[in-house]
Amino acid sequence: MDLDRRLFLAGALALPAVSEAAEIKAVPLYSAVAMQLMARSVEPWPDRAAARAAMLAQIKTVGAQILQAKIFIEQFAGSPMRLAVLPEYLFTSYPGRISIPDFADKAAIAEGGPEYEALGRLAQGMKIWLAGNAYETDRHFPGLYFQTSFIIGPDGNVVLRYRRLNSMYAVTPHDVWDKYLDIYGIEGVFPVANTEIGRLSALASEEILYPEIARAHALRGAEVFVHCSSEIGSPNPTHKHIARRARAFENLAYVISANTAGIWGTDMPLASADGNSALIDWKGNVMAESNSGETFTASGDIDIAGLRRARRKPGMTNYLSRQRLELFAASYAGQVQPANSLLSDGVVKTPDRDHFRRMQDEVIARLEKSGII
Repeated sequence: MDLDRRLFLAGALALPAVSEAAEIKAVPLYSAVAMQLMARSVEPWPDRAAARAAMLAQIKTVGAQILQAKIFIEQFAGSPMRLAVLPEYLFTSYPGRISIPDFADKAAIAEGGPEYEALGRLAQGMKIWLAGNAYETDRHFPGLYFQTSFIIGPDGNVVLRYRRLNSMYAVTPHDVWDKYLDIYGIEGVFPVANTEIGRLSALASEEILYPEIARAHALRGAEVFVHCSSEIGSPNPTHKHIARRARAFENLAYVISANTAGIWGTDMPLASADGNSALIDWKGNVMAESNSGETFTASGDIDIAGLRRARRKPGMTNYLSRQRLELFAASYAGQVQPANSLLSDGVVKTPDRDHFRRMQDEVIARLEKSGII
């Protein structure tokens, strides 16, 4: 296994063999928080240097906000706060119509870069696991970037790095699939970090709507889904609101979903993506949910021991253990969105934004021709 794959999987190692009773008792009750914070767009900044300075300044501000949330939660709720989840693309907002190479240069961060170092110092100083989401470059794919959900451990190191697999206007690992697999393997596509607070995995934004992605992580042991999102908030159930609860109970897993508290620096009305950050237990119950604005009110206790007991208990509601996956193998073998749309004879192409719309048009035409739609 090469160095890149070993580093990518650093947090996805098997747990040591222990007895069932010992494993269930191994994780004490702790608190987690979905930090609902305002994303700040890089659009107003004139160049790379200004954008990077703004990102580092915001990381410092966010650190202070998490610390205050930790102090409050531990004083009034009692359980130690050990996991904080940040919203999607908190430090850059979405790329909009900025070209892919230009956005990669201006706003995408590098593995081990100063932004990760700053975030690592926050996690280390507060002795927490810190989950977030950012656009990230990869030296194997120059000129491109991937939307990456990450988890940083209390030692300041990244223990999980997950690249978003389903996106409308951005490059995903599936678009360069063969080369991506050669470098990182399937374990790097669906990483699960075995930690002292449970087995953690990540879902990015609208991926909560695709049950296969969550299920692939759950079948690798995931117990807690950290979900970084930027979405509309509403008093009525949205698609993502419904999907969060479904992904929780169908996989017997916690979902910790952090939404943005608006997006600063674009022409879009500020609160268009605001509200409804939530903690959901493995039964699909909403434990806590935020209203609008910057807040840490979506917080609560995580009971991994209870979840593990539920997963080991036979019964109709143990949906994870009742899967009959072979039934669906033939149906899933058919292709909808094609792999390797940006890979030709091993060479990676840099697309324009309209490439992704053209690909979807072609897929819809093919599905229509085949009688599926």
